[in-house]
Amino acid sequence: MQGGMERTTGEKMVLNFGPQHPATHGTLRIVLELDGETILKATPHAGYLHTGFEKLGEHLDYNQYIVVTDRMNYLSPLSNNFGYVLAVEQLLGIEVPKRCQYIRILMAELSRLADHLLWLGTAALDLGAFSVFLYSFREREKLYSIFEKTTGARLTTSYTRVGGVFRDLYDGFETDTRDFITNFPKALKETHTLLTRNRIWMDRTKGVGTISSEDAINYGLTGPCLRATGIAHDIRKAEPYSSYNEIKFDVPVGTNGDAYDRYLVRMEEMIQSCGIVGQALDNLPDGPFSVEDNKIMMPDKSDAYGHIEGLIHHFKIVMDGHGVQPPKGDHYCATESPNGELGFYIVSDGSGTAYRIRIRPPSFFHFQALPHMLEGGMVSDTVAVLGSLNVIAGELDR
Repeated sequence: MQGGMERTTGEKMVLNFGPQHPATHGTLRIVLELDGETILKATPHAGYLHTGFEKLGEHLDYNQYIVVTDRMNYLSPLSNNFGYVLAVEQLLGIEVPKRCQYIRILMAELSRLADHLLWLGTAALDLGAFSVFLYSFREREKLYSIFEKTTGARLTTSYTRVGGVFRDLYDGFETDTRDFITNFPKALKETHTLLTRNRIWMDRTKGVGTISSEDAINYGLTGPCLRATGIAHDIRKAEPYSSYNEIKFDVPVGTNGDAYDRYLVRMEEMIQSCGIVGQALDNLPDGPFSVEDNKIMMPDKSDAYGHIEGLIHHFKIVMDGHGVQPPKGDHYCATESPNGELGFYIVSDGSGTAYRIRIRPPSFFHFQALPHMLEGGMVSDTVAVLGSLNVIAGELDR
């Protein structure tokens, strides 16, 4: 070094980041081994939430399990419901009506917007941008009003059913949704003005948490985290489901695979989701919103409470040994959730409950890649990188 001075290396320090640190956004723990402020080693620890979501699948029937999927990624429960029931329906060999397919697309894309907005607000807040948190939550609140009117709940919606959805869209849904997607891009532009060319934001995210496309594939990264490395892989395009093949949209990609590119990819994804919602509304077909099969789809509540036939159909579905009973076999179904590939692998023994349910959550793979992204960086980078990955503890510890 200059002046003939040599750097002295002090005793290494071990720092527990989490599981109670507010920037972990859940019960996540990363053990950091430090030399000063430089991260020599990062060891992620999962398992603090103890949810047992997969084990519950062996005890709940196929419709009851929907409420469990709500609580996995609690930022986008409608996407979780969608992915799970699609796996069950494919195992049953049924296809839901076109109107139901489009309703599911609408709710999944609005859910993607809500998820990305919460990610944006909290990731910015972690790095000191408090105004962005307020702006994003203001827009998210509008979406939650639409969710509440549609499903009856704001967070744990349980809107989807095997064979359809709980009920049709409410009167005024199209007006409320068009109003949102018309005004939202203007609101998002405010965030671009605050962050995208902001020198502090760029210094904290550019070149931070970088991962190459090859390493991203080897670690199993999907969704925005994979696309930020330059790979335009999106399951909605690669393996279209639920009429996504009838909708036009672009797949935004980055180039550097750093926290800044992950930010830009998600920002553009929100604009693309608005376009998908607009097209789905333009082409929303009439017709039933669920399959007309009393052995699969639960009757409307008014039928169950008001008519003996409806009550019988309800009991036949919920009683042991009746109702939804897929044939023996196994099936894997993957959908493009806001964080990436959300897959459900279901093994059926022919009964009313699954023999085994295995979930492939994007957060688990993103969390395991943290050491690759953190080691060699600074302690402060931990907050920026973890925020850019949007790891959800409920999905991680299933």
